[in-house]
Amino acid sequence: MTTPPTLAELTGNYVLDPAHTRIGFVARHAMVTKVRGAFHQFEGTAHLDGADPSRSTAKVVIKAESIDTGVEQRDQHLRTNDFLDAPDFPDITFNTTSVEPRSDTEYRVTGDLTIKDTTRPVTIDFEYTGTAVDPFGNRRVGLEGSVSISRKEYGVTWNAALEGGGVLVGDKVVLEFDISAIKQE
Repeated sequence: MTTPPTLAELTGNYVLDPAHTRIGFVARHAMVTKVRGAFHQFEGTAHLDGADPSRSTAKVVIKAESIDTGVEQRDQHLRTNDFLDAPDFPDITFNTTSVEPRSDTEYRVTGDLTIKDTTRPVTIDFEYTGTAVDPFGNRRVGLEGSVSISRKEYGVTWNAALEGGGVLVGDKVVLEFDISAIKQE
């Protein structure tokens, strides 16, 4: 049995592993159900400072065109100017501005989220889910988190009225992060 590494031993530079990381979202549809989706093309880097987590940083770049809800017609619409405008704004970005330890396994990460041409601060609560050395000798760190944002605050305002009242697409979008990051030596 091996002893888990201390936070100080996790200090270093990391890259997101796109094959084992999910950047997803959930949005209300027709006021009665939820549509789930994910982005399949992204890259991210982080510097973890185990001795002083507040000095940790991260940057993520998501390709807007990689949005996938499992319905191609809907995905094509989401890529248009009605929603993400992927041709004119190909990247969705997040850059940390602060990291606040909440406990030994919980961290509040604040940063600037840019969608289309709008940048706003968001705060994401992350849980450290563990670390492991994979069969290839890579040190991996796992984190999970989510945050609710208003799509209208990012200029994503398209909607359609429903006959019985309400709208087709809810304003609230929950962003979900299941992260596997690989330490770089």
